[in-house]
Amino acid sequence: MIVKIKVNKKAPLFKLSGTKNTKFDLNKFKGKLIIYFYPKDDTPGCTLETKDFSRLYKKFKISKCEVIGISKDSVESHEKFKKKYKVPFELLSDQEVKIQKRYGVWGMKSFLGKKFLGTIRSTVFLDKGKIKKIWSNVRVKNHAKEVYDFVNSYK
Repeated sequence: MIVKIKVNKKAPLFKLSGTKNTKFDLNKFKGKLIIYFYPKDDTPGCTLETKDFSRLYKKFKISKCEVIGISKDSVESHEKFKKKYKVPFELLSDQEVKIQKRYGVWGMKSFLGKKFLGTIRSTVFLDKGKIKKIWSNVRVKNHAKEVYDFVNSYK
């Protein structure tokens, strides 16, 4: 079932495996968090988006905000992607797309005239488990900067 999340509502909880043998449990995370959902490791748009979030990561941390990426790729794929581009934050694996469906980012897409189900590139900002901002159907160029500017000005 695909759910549509809403601002000022509690974020759907999840536990996912990530890079460096981590298990991320949203229920145990109490601060500010950026979750960006992306389609596939090591593809042009996803690489650019991940590199942009990586470049701004120290600034996010200064703003007391953590960043995580989620895709349906395996942890092994994430490990290679993370190492290749020196990604400083965790990438989580949602191979069964349960979390993407719960966040409403799994849906019908079209490319070159073909329709298929896939990850709709989206970003969510949480504060203490509540959804404070949603960016849907994101265009990669300048997106990480836009997200950082929002987080930095957030009170």
